[in-house]
Amino acid sequence: MRYRKAAALLTAALVVAGGTGCGAGSAVSHYGKIVEGGVGRTAEVELTPGARFALAVEDNASIGDSWRMGPLPDVKVASFISDEYEGPSEAAGSGGTRYFVFNAKRRGTTMVTLTNCWRCAADRVPADEQSRRYSGDAVFRITVK
Repeated sequence: MRYRKAAALLTAALVVAGGTGCGAGSAVSHYGKIVEGGVGRTAEVELTPGARFALAVEDNASIGDSWRMGPLPDVKVASFISDEYEGPSEAAGSGGTRYFVFNAKRRGTTMVTLTNCWRCAADRVPADEQSRRYSGDAVFRITVK
């Protein structure tokens, strides 16, 4: 009995996961409204409940970019779906865009902070003046109306 229930749940999970991806390694089929941000900027995002949206930042790991999301936003206002990367080509050093994908939930306002620690070591502390200059936060104020 337990085996059949576990197998059924696993099958259902695989069907759902298979239906939402848009390619190898991708968790989403579309990004929805794309809002661009960058170090030292605050972007305003206005949405309606149920809307999908993505917070986008330029990302090039080969030159030192390392974007991470801070604390999750208020889950009553926006729910995090996935962190995706798209580049123009497979060529090393070409750079691309990192997308942090969300769904708008209920009315309210919340904040998301994306932090780029440029050429930082594992401790995520800028090692020198150049690293400090290119590191910083991209802030997004999300309002669901």
